[in-house]
Amino acid sequence: MNVSPSVWLLTVAALCALVAVDFFIGRKPHDVSVKEAGTWTIVWVVLACLFGLGLLFFGGGKPTGEFFAGYITEKSLSVDNLFVFVLIMGKFAVPSQYQQRVLMVGVLVALVLRALFIAAGAAIISTFSWVFYLFGAFLIWTAWKLIQDARGGQEDEEYEENKLLKMVEKRFGVADRYHGTKLWIEQNGKRVMTPMLVVMLAIGSTDVLFALDSIPAIYGLTEDPYIVFTANAFALMGLRQLYFLIGGLLKKLVHLSYGLSLILGFIGVKLLLHALHESGVHVPEIGIPFSLGFIVLVLAVTTFTSLRASRRQEQEEARATTV
Repeated sequence: MNVSPSVWLLTVAALCALVAVDFFIGRKPHDVSVKEAGTWTIVWVVLACLFGLGLLFFGGGKPTGEFFAGYITEKSLSVDNLFVFVLIMGKFAVPSQYQQRVLMVGVLVALVLRALFIAAGAAIISTFSWVFYLFGAFLIWTAWKLIQDARGGQEDEEYEENKLLKMVEKRFGVADRYHGTKLWIEQNGKRVMTPMLVVMLAIGSTDVLFALDSIPAIYGLTEDPYIVFTANAFALMGLRQLYFLIGGLLKKLVHLSYGLSLILGFIGVKLLLHALHESGVHVPEIGIPFSLGFIVLVLAVTTFTSLRASRRQEQEEARATTV
């Protein structure tokens, strides 16, 4: 798409306005009900669909297909990231009424990081076409690692703080309890961080790792920076409400890692084929309609088999307790 600077500015301004509305709604710490989370999740999904239909009107079917394929892929990867958010919340024992504030800051950090990664990715792709080989190989390796982690049960492990976070904690010190939404307090004459700031840093640092596979994945579906950015933005917006909506359902999506590994592996192969085609090798390329259908099918089958396996496990546990 040939997007003018004015359209870029208008899009960014509209997204900032939506983020501001989301921040205004969740500014007061409170426990998020399922009804509230469900309502706003639907609102964000509807807004994404309306934007996609707008692309159909102004840009045609190709950009629309690329947007929805990218949006669904990024949304799926975001759901997988919620597993890590749950671990972080549990690790730092974040009170339920403050969890939405932590997630809100995490989403803002993720939006900024994704924008930087997208800009860097666009610059690299325009200069070095061979980078698609690296992107494709990285996604295939990530897909394999997801399968290995799922088989090894590593998704159930506790969250471990990274070296950078430990270094910051040691340098500034951490208060022994939460002090509302405050990030810094005076303790024994010294300015120290609160656990609220630590957990925000933990989620922010993990956002960097999340971007490492999500950005190459969407560039495997479209090379248009505008679609890459908007698909990522709409996928991340509403993630906070989705956390509260499917928090209990996350444990039942036992096959999600396998589904995501298939999607990432598929996009990795698609990238390698595209790279070979750009190098002058006559190989078939995978179109967006097939890609979109494959992604939706994999997610539908993964959800069905996950819920079926979870239901079967619950029934077996119920029979074991009765015996």
